[in-house]
Amino acid sequence: MAVLSSGPIENNPVNGVRPTQQLLIKLINTSSTDASSVLIQGYFLNGTRTLYVLELVNLAPNQVATRNYFANLNGYEFVFETMGAGADETQISLWGRNAAGQFVTAQRLVAEENLGAG
Repeated sequence: MAVLSSGPIENNPVNGVRPTQQLLIKLINTSSTDASSVLIQGYFLNGTRTLYVLELVNLAPNQVATRNYFANLNGYEFVFETMGAGADETQISLWGRNAAGQFVTAQRLVAEENLGAG
């Protein structure tokens, strides 16, 4: 089992509009034989840490899953717990998207870069 965290992400309005309105989270189990599960926990940050997303996603071998979550918040954090025999081969990425659905480069976290142990 691994615990990965985005860390706190600031999303304050610029000219009255927050850069990120929605988050796209991509989960990939690259194991060819073992299943895995990912517990997704999303927190709204506003002086306190309030849970607003709680979902368990089961991944078969070689499966990809995509989730979209509300992110029109001043701050948020996502924590991912990977479990199962394929946990070590499960990769996670998080992408902020603006109101037009375009990716917000400043709010992009991929497994190879920024997601670290919680």
